[in-house]
Amino acid sequence: MDTLFSSLADAFANLWNVFSAAFDVWFIIFPPLFFFLFKILWKLHVEDKFGAKLKWVLLELIPPRDIEKSPLPMESIFAGFAGVIKTATAAEVWIKGEFPTAFSLEIASTEGNVHMYVRTHAGFRHLIEANFYAQYPNIEIVEVPDYVHTVPITVPNKDWELWGCDFGLAKDDLYPIRTYKYFEESVTGKMIDPLGGVIETMGKIGPGQHMWIQWIITPIKETWYDIGATTVDEFLGKVEEKKLGVFGRVFHDLLDVFKNIGGGLLAREVTFTSPEEKEEKEEAPVEFRLTPGEKEVLKALQANLAKQMFRTRMRYVYIARNEVFDKPTGVSAFIGSIKQFNDFNLNSFSVDDLSKTYADYLFTKERLRYRQRRLLRRYIKRDSDPQNTRFLLSTEELATVFHIPDMAVIAPTMVRVAAKHGGAPVNLPIQE
Repeated sequence: MDTLFSSLADAFANLWNVFSAAFDVWFIIFPPLFFFLFKILWKLHVEDKFGAKLKWVLLELIPPRDIEKSPLPMESIFAGFAGVIKTATAAEVWIKGEFPTAFSLEIASTEGNVHMYVRTHAGFRHLIEANFYAQYPNIEIVEVPDYVHTVPITVPNKDWELWGCDFGLAKDDLYPIRTYKYFEESVTGKMIDPLGGVIETMGKIGPGQHMWIQWIITPIKETWYDIGATTVDEFLGKVEEKKLGVFGRVFHDLLDVFKNIGGGLLAREVTFTSPEEKEEKEEAPVEFRLTPGEKEVLKALQANLAKQMFRTRMRYVYIARNEVFDKPTGVSAFIGSIKQFNDFNLNSFSVDDLSKTYADYLFTKERLRYRQRRLLRRYIKRDSDPQNTRFLLSTEELATVFHIPDMAVIAPTMVRVAAKHGGAPVNLPIQE
């Protein structure tokens, strides 16, 4: 027993010596250890202060009744949004807390009445209006109260239930989804509005039900082009392999010998090829190596590479009173309407399991409630977190999922301009 106590005493003495030495040089050891933690917390602090000073406005887009345009004009509108790109200085990032400007594109069904919104900084309101009026002169854009306040801020509760999720992409960001250019009838050449199914589904809900979807988009600089070009090179198999060194070449030759021993013993003709000869032998023109389907994929990749990209958070929430909560309509039907944008040769939207409001196994009720309230809080604040699961959409892809629907979308609950607006005639008599 005395030996045990003596060992423990020695251990504590040695530990105290370590702490004493650490205290003597803490100003050398601790700053590097805690620098990265401090860096993260400081940036969050200054960004919160900067964001608290920003004034936001919610603009409702009210489409005209007789519009007959494809989603193409929306590409020009989104390209205009890229004008907010700014190269911030180190002082603006780390002292003022500036962060890239984001817009929130939203479609909301309030008890079956479908509305379209754009949420933006008050300072960029004129940019939004100018770009929309340039492409849709008869559209109405009005500032409205935030619709998210029509439900309690703490859902679920004893009266309300919620289901929601974030979306991601199944493949690399450069692979496009099925865009509006593929929604054209081959016989009549008539454009099928990609939003028709989504709006019809959202218009089917009734009193006490709400369906909301948002795309929080941030235009990014042209530096993404190099990353996208790497994706094209990988598709074509042009990614350069590391050249073999001296030992690598020896190992390759030995491996080649052992692979061909069996053929030599059986008196078969054996040929040895160097890595360089093998590479030259396999190289062939792209048009001969790609199948017709692969050529279409390559064409889509290169077309997407040429467009402005936006870092995107796509989020969906279905909220309803307990007595009318209808999962087949609010969840299954909506997810089904989103699947029309999927192309398994290219890309598709997929539900993000980490954000989806479900819980299995332990403490399911508590974990589910936490997920539901976290998702609703992020939607209300237009929070784009978590950042590492955001993805890129091009102007063409955004124009497909969010555009002014044409007159073929006849959902009676879609709010539209009641009458055309025009200026007064120039020859009106003026009474003095």
